[in-house]
Amino acid sequence: MHFESVNPATGERFAEYAHASPPEIEAQLQRAHEAHLEWRNVSVEARTDPLRTLARLLREQKELHGDLMTREMGKPITQAIAEVEKCALVCEYYADIASSALAPIPVETDASTSYWTYRPLGVVLGIMPWNFPYWQVIRFAAPALTAGNAVLLKHAPNVPGCALSIERLLCEAGYPEGLFVQLLLDVENTGELIADARIQAVSLTGSVRAGRAVASRAGAAIKKCVLELGGSDPSIVLADADLDAAAASCATGRFINSGQSCVAAKRFVVVDAVREAFEEKLLQAMDDWPLGDPLDPSTGVGPMARSDLRDALHGQVERSVEAGARLVVGGVVPERPGGWYPPTVLADVSPGMPAYSEELFGPVACIVPVADEAEAIRVANDTAFGLGASVYTTDVERGEVIAVDLIDAGNCFVNGIVKSDPRLPFGGTKESGYGRELSPLGLLEFTNVKTVWVK
Repeated sequence: MHFESVNPATGERFAEYAHASPPEIEAQLQRAHEAHLEWRNVSVEARTDPLRTLARLLREQKELHGDLMTREMGKPITQAIAEVEKCALVCEYYADIASSALAPIPVETDASTSYWTYRPLGVVLGIMPWNFPYWQVIRFAAPALTAGNAVLLKHAPNVPGCALSIERLLCEAGYPEGLFVQLLLDVENTGELIADARIQAVSLTGSVRAGRAVASRAGAAIKKCVLELGGSDPSIVLADADLDAAAASCATGRFINSGQSCVAAKRFVVVDAVREAFEEKLLQAMDDWPLGDPLDPSTGVGPMARSDLRDALHGQVERSVEAGARLVVGGVVPERPGGWYPPTVLADVSPGMPAYSEELFGPVACIVPVADEAEAIRVANDTAFGLGASVYTTDVERGEVIAVDLIDAGNCFVNGIVKSDPRLPFGGTKESGYGRELSPLGLLEFTNVKTVWVK
């Protein structure tokens, strides 16, 4: 059995990699466990040295890694290089804050000395997706390693080259041998790993279905897990919004990474007073997101990562149109090899349509008309997901009230697209998962908060 690297722009298979065998899995897991036993006693300050080196290497080699991303999963090259640069940024962030964030917290009690401290858990299994094949790994691994853990990576099967490349990068950055290990695993072997006593926690970014399976396995083994799952993020456009800015922002939020992002803007919930004007301006803003060769720096939208994902998306579009949605633009599968799908807009989307209730993981924008602000908030929350949401209004104070008090999501932005930032916690509610990545909270997720009392 093997994994294949397939260029989604052409359908060309350009590399094959063998699955890890059971003896290889056992050997690598044991290596990670032994590496952790030494690494956990290394000072926090010393653990940050490889992070700074990793950041430098990422910047120096950004074109190389960006090109690999583009060839394996179709990300437009400019966005791929930007992803590598963002990985360098998160490394530098954790190198800067680790010592203070992981410092013991003294408390006055009846003891001579009492405090809590943060100790690493052990080997953390990371199950990562293909859509941001470097960022998702580095944003999880950088804090997990810095907190003193070891990392075992199970990457998505369509980006094996990225998984191997990341492993080489961390080795070159100076991390001890075996501390970060990638394994080309199938689903069955991954599930069995969670039960192994040497695995202490799991971080998954993926589908709701995968999240349920991992949470069940981890729960049975009484192990912590962090889940960042799907999303059907609403962008509320109120009557007083700056429509030019809102349309440009919504287009960016929907079409970046060819629409393949859990936290992408997917449902544009627009009040009737500005719906027609917003639709027109959205179509104009789409001119900045041309479909084209992902290796061309001017391309905005490339192919989807796999043809089967494109076909599933097209089926959702067709069923939505059959249920009454209006196809404004796009919605036709190009006659060419690869996972191509044009930027598409569906209007008059309403309950009962896949475009309303399901996650559309690709370059399809859905306009949901509502009468007023109250209905907009109700529709925004009318979803099983709760990853992100945006509100567009010139009344910034009202927008903040809506974001803080009225929208049920883990990330709420006013007058901007939802995006991850190393300095801010990132995660969801409801079927979008639980736990937080990034910020100091992401550094502490995989630690044992240990109370110490001395008299």
